[in-house]
Amino acid sequence: MVRIALPNKGRIYEPIMDLFERAGLHVVDHSSRSLFAKTVDDDISLLFARARDIPEYVENGAADLGITGEDFIRESGASVETLLDIGIGKADLVLAVPDESGIGRAEQLAGKKIATEFPEVTGKFFESKGIKVHVVEVSGATEVTPHIGVADAIVDLTSSGTTLSMNHLVVIEHVLRTSQRLIASRESLERHPKKVSEIKLALESVIEAKGKRYLMMNVPATSLEEVKKKLPGLSGPTVMKVESNSPMCAVHAVVPEREIYKVVNELKSVGARDILIVPIERIVR
Repeated sequence: MVRIALPNKGRIYEPIMDLFERAGLHVVDHSSRSLFAKTVDDDISLLFARARDIPEYVENGAADLGITGEDFIRESGASVETLLDIGIGKADLVLAVPDESGIGRAEQLAGKKIATEFPEVTGKFFESKGIKVHVVEVSGATEVTPHIGVADAIVDLTSSGTTLSMNHLVVIEHVLRTSQRLIASRESLERHPKKVSEIKLALESVIEAKGKRYLMMNVPATSLEEVKKKLPGLSGPTVMKVESNSPMCAVHAVVPEREIYKVVNELKSVGARDILIVPIERIVR
């Protein structure tokens, strides 16, 4: 049995559950209050936990695999292997100061108090720069601490910068970029190499398909070379002969979704017709 630890709540819970569904790892027998859940694969079970605790759960063997943020992996210092960047929950851990402080560089914070939910990462960040500061650990509402005298600056997560701006804080340095990662213990990699590889491939295939579409079209043989020049696919298009009164080919290609609007019009202009655009669930390389 391979156990995977997943975040039990928060904004990343639903996207991760959706990822597992689309990867074919359908979750069964699970309620919102359940600590454990089964999947359609009898050899895979799920453990729901706080995202912050997952690196340690994987390290100590409570779970074989886990999905959690790079920020929590670094903060815990857990000895785990990162197998895959899931790409969900992208954010930046930043150093920010009150906009009226006049501080523009980390060096100006020497001897000052820094509030954060990530004391280990913050301490190492300043240590790497040779700056001595007083790290104040807080458990939430980090952005208000400079305004109530608790700290002179903060190290906090931001995705859009809106919360920082609302609290009159300005970013002066980026500490690290985070997103959700698939991690494993070294023991589990040795004990379950085949199953771990299967799980990684299933998740990876969904991530690979994100933002891509499958194009199918009929193309007169005389236009084939021009059509091929217009296709920005993953590799060369698939070309098949079509039984027709005039020489005709069926052309299939995978195209980034952001380029569909432009590409379809260009294909049409050089002779492609009967163009179909199909969503892609998974791409297995």
